[in-house]
Amino acid sequence: MTARVWPKGHHLEDFTVGQVFTHHWGRTILESDNATFSALTLSYHPSYFNLPYAREHGHDGLVANPMLVFLVTFGMSVQDLSESGGAFLGVDDLVHHGPVLVGETLVARSTVASVKASASRPHQGIVSWRTEGFRYRQPDNDPVISFTRTNLINRREASS
Repeated sequence: MTARVWPKGHHLEDFTVGQVFTHHWGRTILESDNATFSALTLSYHPSYFNLPYAREHGHDGLVANPMLVFLVTFGMSVQDLSESGGAFLGVDDLVHHGPVLVGETLVARSTVASVKASASRPHQGIVSWRTEGFRYRQPDNDPVISFTRTNLINRREASS
């Protein structure tokens, strides 16, 4: 039996402005995720680790580290948007709309904001997406996080 390459992601030609991607089933922010991420990134805000402190400051539970919320939301979008490769060019307009609590599950969707050819790399183009993260079962409510990210994306013929 011969192994075969399983295609991943999309190519430049697959994206159109306004196209919406609803990303996979979501991700629950676990206490272990939050504690480990916060410790490893030296983010020692007491609301991430200290339940009485978080409650005294108006939260119903431990607050998820906002950078963890960002990375989880970003990560959910990779399979649909940029898994085929190409350089990551940055994030703009990152907004945390409110706290996410440990134990909450996030879902995400992205809308293609722009698609253009690369002037310096004819085998690639530049795509930007507006990504929003929501609480599970509440994707029609206000997002808890939103951002725009941009990647170089291969053209189909460059990948053949």
